[in-house]
Amino acid sequence: MKKIGIDLGTTNTVVFLPKKGIILNEPSVVAISILDNKILSVGNLAKEMIGRTPDSIVVSRPMVDGAIADYRVTGAMLKYFIKKAGGFLSFVKPEVLISVPAGVTSTERRAVIEAALNAGAKAVYLVKEPVLAAIGAKIPINSPSGNMILNIGGGTTEIAVISLGGIVSWESVRIGGNKLDLAIVEYIKKKHGLAIGERTAELIKISIGTAMKEANEEKINIRGRDLASGFPKTIEVTSNEVTEAITEHLREIVQIIKSVLERTPPELCSDIMDKGIHISGGGALLKNIDKLITKVTGVPAQIADDPLFCVARGTGIVLENLDVYKRNVLAKR
Repeated sequence: MKKIGIDLGTTNTVVFLPKKGIILNEPSVVAISILDNKILSVGNLAKEMIGRTPDSIVVSRPMVDGAIADYRVTGAMLKYFIKKAGGFLSFVKPEVLISVPAGVTSTERRAVIEAALNAGAKAVYLVKEPVLAAIGAKIPINSPSGNMILNIGGGTTEIAVISLGGIVSWESVRIGGNKLDLAIVEYIKKKHGLAIGERTAELIKISIGTAMKEANEEKINIRGRDLASGFPKTIEVTSNEVTEAITEHLREIVQIIKSVLERTPPELCSDIMDKGIHISGGGALLKNIDKLITKVTGVPAQIADDPLFCVARGTGIVLENLDVYKRNVLAKR
């Protein structure tokens, strides 16, 4: 029986096959032809088109803030990923496990299940993202002690305290890598009078972005359109400018950590002080994010191994041990 784990993210979708590991990591982007409503490309090919399409093609992200915004397009995207993962075994219908946000509503849950069944899945399991991130980060979630996981994704950031295999307290905020990119776009427009695209902003964030200002600044040259003259122009951006641009959003992320800690039973709080906060997701790759969280909350924070793929690894571990984690499976079809 074929099993596939899918980390269905706002920015990227990662596909995991038990015994093989991560076989696919592509953007959750779909290019659609407006004329006949046909899907032209999915994933990497579609992302290449962002900001470069004629009027007849629209590039859309069917997932917004971790939930399905466009049902038909998400279905097509899932079909593409499942088919690509299945390879030559496309006639065998797979069992699919998909990650969903902690605050998923029953309607959203049904939408994911329907989309996966229509895409050719035989059975669909759903598990909450923070639980999968914790399992993927090798945290023993079934033990009777508190563990805190902070998962900073592309569309949402979720923080959860997990004990005895379940979520004790959690909170989510619709801030992730995408919002940080937009903040950089806005900052450069205001400060330098330069219009840049989201892809350039993402490049700046990955190359020199840092959560805390540093004495030794890093610099990068970027190109954009000068708003005054309308011509292309190159400017230099420093890492401390990036910190300035994203500080407000990072403050909101720290705020939800505080509010979850305030609602966590004291016994579990002392466990968390011992073990620290585990950070996963693409946002964990932002330089100094762990130092910022430790400084503001007083709780030691550490980045999980290979944070980008914690949720995807979690899907694989749950699929291989469905009996052990059956309490964590939200819905099964």
